[in-house]
Amino acid sequence: VALRDALVENGTAGNWDHIVSQIGMFSFTGLSAQHVQHMREKYHIYMTSNGRISLAGLNPSNVKYLADAIKDATSAYPMGKL
Repeated sequence: VALRDALVENGTAGNWDHIVSQIGMFSFTGLSAQHVQHMREKYHIYMTSNGRISLAGLNPSNVKYLADAIKDATSAYPMGKL
């Protein structure tokens, strides 16, 4: 819930409700391999190339960092233009 709320709060384009509807400690973010690579290189955030990420490491002190990185990646490479 915190990640979805942070994405909505920072104005990241798209609907992120799927993050809270999934069960378990991993989530498919919907990010592309290009988004993942951008976040790995610029923010040192690691996930599988299909956008699957472990949510177990998120906490109140780093959730905004992840949300801001997702916003930057999706702004640099818009979802509909991949």
